[in-house]
Amino acid sequence: MRRSSPRAARATTVAAALITTLALTACAAAGPAPAPSGLAPLGSPTPSEPAAEPPATPEPLAVLAPTGDLTVLASGLRAPWSIVPVATGSVFVSERDTARILELSPSGQVAVVGTVPGVVPGGEGGLLGLAARDEGTAYLYAYYTAATDNRIVRMPVTGTPGQYRLGAPEVLLSGIPKARTHNGGRLAFGPDGMLYATTGDAQQTARAQDPGSLAGKILRMTPDGAVPADNPTAGSYVYSLGHRNPQGIAFDADGQLWAAEFGQNTWDELNRIVPGGNYGWPIVEGADGAGGFRDPVQQWATSAASPSGIAIVEGTLFMTGLRGQRLWGVDLADPSGSRAHFVDRLGRIRDAVATADGRLLIVTNNTDGRGEPGPDDDRLLVVQLAPRG
Repeated sequence: MRRSSPRAARATTVAAALITTLALTACAAAGPAPAPSGLAPLGSPTPSEPAAEPPATPEPLAVLAPTGDLTVLASGLRAPWSIVPVATGSVFVSERDTARILELSPSGQVAVVGTVPGVVPGGEGGLLGLAARDEGTAYLYAYYTAATDNRIVRMPVTGTPGQYRLGAPEVLLSGIPKARTHNGGRLAFGPDGMLYATTGDAQQTARAQDPGSLAGKILRMTPDGAVPADNPTAGSYVYSLGHRNPQGIAFDADGQLWAAEFGQNTWDELNRIVPGGNYGWPIVEGADGAGGFRDPVQQWATSAASPSGIAIVEGTLFMTGLRGQRLWGVDLADPSGSRAHFVDRLGRIRDAVATADGRLLIVTNNTDGRGEPGPDDDRLLVVQLAPRG
């Protein structure tokens, strides 16, 4: 069992309602949302128009860091795992072991939206990642551990802020191998409109290199759960392979996918994901250097990271640390370096999500059996961001 050290966090009053776009992912992907069929995005030339002048060189994206006090939005959460802000100002939170999905309403009240049926918590398994999407019907997507496997479902969301309810789950994908550890579990919609999911090797390391297994992979599917026609391998959900236990994914402003991954005993990784890429596990942990696998853009000792959720705001990737008990900030223009924030102040940090107004939501994870919970744990917090000095 990994040890955690005591910590303290400054808190102020409950923040104003959080706003983001439901059509974006929980990871707040910075790329444009897909246009309706047959319509080009605004600003694109039509076939009858001449090509536009080449655009001016864009301004570089800001490198950001947390500033000011952390504000507590909710406390007393029980092993929270994923946070999803939506356009109405509400925030959904999953609890791993209770299988509950909570809503923090714009007025600051916390209520149970529903309990996901079929969740069988145990070890690191349970109700894990969430994602939201609205294309006429509002859905909340969930990744969870069942009796015999991990699976991905979606549930219709009805009601109004403060009174949301979940409909019956529809299974989109089942048969993802499960274990007490290494279940992956993060979900995110990409700017291409596809749903991406991380899966762990489920303690069977060879599965990560097996293209026929769903374990140790990043998967890509349509919002209805079908295999996209343009996936790297026809008929396969596998988008990338050779992963041990990735738990964080997010897209930058150019639509590039990034992933954070737990190492074994030596190196945790931040990877730039390419379609069909092989990231080396279990043959390699960390950088290979020989060119046979995709090397991480940065790696950390497992004591300093044990990464879970990631969020991208402007030109900065924020990566949460469980064992490391800190929030890492990475300049995506030079991802070989990083800065640590909130070291030993919050305890274990499970997830971070950007809001549309440029703030950062953070959820702690000290009640998951590996932390040292304080009287108010676990907590959902928000912090302002400003250009890094």
